Amino acid sequence: MSELVYYDLKRAAKMTPSLSIQVARELGRRIVAGTFEPNSLIEDENALADRYQVSRVVVRDAVKILVGKGLLDVRRGIGTKVRPRNEWILLDDDVLAWHITATPKLEFISQLMDVRLAFEPKAARWAAERATDEDIKEIDDACIRMEQETGSLEKFVVADALFHKAVLRAAHNEFLNAMEGVIYSALLVSVRITNKDPRKNSDSVAYHREVYDAIAAKDADLAEKLTEKLLNDALRRLKESYGDEFKG
Repeated sequence: MSELVYYDLKRAAKMTPSLSIQVARELGRRIVAGTFEPNSLIEDENALADRYQVSRVVVRDAVKILVGKGLLDVRRGIGTKVRPRNEWILLDDDVLAWHITATPKLEFISQLMDVRLAFEPKAARWAAERATDEDIKEIDDACIRMEQETGSLEKFVVADALFHKAVLRAAHNEFLNAMEGVIYSALLVSVRITNKDPRKNSDSVAYHREVYDAIAAKDADLAEKLTEKLLNDALRRLKESYGDEFKG
């Protein structure tokens, strides 16, 4: 699954093809993937300039980008060090997107699901209470897209993400809208594990349709309960894929 799908869903500005951003992207992916361990030093400017065939100024600008995202720390006389994960700006769009192409980490996926379980059931409750006719139609349209998509995994996941985006928007809470990136990252990271074939997603589609029906009926209690059921089904599938290693 390409990280570009994340940017399309988030409607975030895609990384422009400047050399410094390209180098930042390559380094950022390697850091997120664990190629560079936390607290380890990365290569110096000269080595990176040689590796990527760019100037030291380009490398310096790329490092500044990653410093701004909390991934790197530059110390004079010591070098450039990878910061611990708990200091990363994890809600940054690029950091979330880079996790999509990295090898899925159990702890990261588990924590994403924790956040989803904390926020999405309440979002469904508020959507049932506050959704406009236009909001409800948008949720229904996403359900229909999921029901009709049986061939393309990527298109199915996009429809799934659009469903959750529509529910968040229907809750009419600006802070919830800021959580969209977490949902997209969780979906796109976990889909490689649990959604190998979109033709086998009938149970998931049914759960989404139930949530829609509850929201459309203005049944806040049921909408919240069914969203918990939907997310717990996703957790079940993750646990089946990972076994006892998964802590969610």
